[in-house]
Amino acid sequence: MFRRRPRAALSAALALTLAATAACGDSSGSGKKNEKLKMGIAVANYSLNFARSMYQGAQTAAQHAGNIDYKVVGPPNTDGPAEVQLFQNLTVTHPDGVVLENLAPPLFTRPAAQAVDKGTPIVALDTAPTDGSKVEFYVGNDNYALGALLASETVKKLGKDAKGTVVVGVPNPGTPVLDSRARGIKETLAQQAPGIKVVGPFQTYSDPAQNYGAWQSLVHANPGALAFLGVGDADSYDLAKIKEQEKGKYLTAAFDVDPKSLDAVKKGTNFVGIDPEHFLKGYVAQAVLGKTVREGGKLPEGWFVMPGLAVTSANVDQIIQRETSPEAAYTWYKPQIDKLLANVQAGIKPLKEAR
Repeated sequence: MFRRRPRAALSAALALTLAATAACGDSSGSGKKNEKLKMGIAVANYSLNFARSMYQGAQTAAQHAGNIDYKVVGPPNTDGPAEVQLFQNLTVTHPDGVVLENLAPPLFTRPAAQAVDKGTPIVALDTAPTDGSKVEFYVGNDNYALGALLASETVKKLGKDAKGTVVVGVPNPGTPVLDSRARGIKETLAQQAPGIKVVGPFQTYSDPAQNYGAWQSLVHANPGALAFLGVGDADSYDLAKIKEQEKGKYLTAAFDVDPKSLDAVKKGTNFVGIDPEHFLKGYVAQAVLGKTVREGGKLPEGWFVMPGLAVTSANVDQIIQRETSPEAAYTWYKPQIDKLLANVQAGIKPLKEAR
């Protein structure tokens, strides 16, 4: 159920270390009760808001658990091979457990399997693991449903009898979660407003400069379009920027809660933003991983489905406040965190159903 609500060298890649010094809570398991754990998270692109939110959530969970040396790694731009190397290094230096978020799952099949074989527990975050990776626990959204949510919000604005073109963009075609969002948009528009023709999805790139150029070309090539909808981070603020510069009369909207994107919703440039609630996902993934390792148990198996949120003029001020700091985000999410972690099994679906 969804609630309304520049390119650097690999050597410059992020390697943030968080040492949490609070005492660990009691554990009745036979795991590493009193040891200082060495754990971490690998992300696809530490420069973009979606990844930052996820690793801040994971860091916060590690802080709250206590007695964990926590490390964050990721390339400064979306670079699958670079992240693979960083991930492999992380599993060596921080072998007690790793949360893995990436945008190129096939590249991680063998490295993840090797890490699991060596005894490092891996939790897949935001992108489902591939067959053969030996990763069996995934924390992520129902991305098809998130795409459907954006489509439904679009129909509310245009009307179910609208006729015309809607252009859809995907930063990284072939990335399952992004493709699922685009499919959710297309199929839901076809169901709810059959007079709308969806064009695309076109590649819009995750690098902000490339993204801006791609959307500018699409806007100029489709001057009569009713709306331009993206499924990624940079899509939101670049579409808003183009619309403002060119005084466009079309609708624009996309995903994630980068400050510029939230500002676009607040000003009414973008009529909505879809929030996959990345901090929440990162927190939950690390919390389950840390507790399992500490107690000596086995990670759950399956897809732990995370919620999502439509950000509109009605709630955007609350979301802007939530995004001011990791502490503010935790305060906002705490009721959801408590509910999700109270009964993990209740929120799990078969991994093969992840979309």
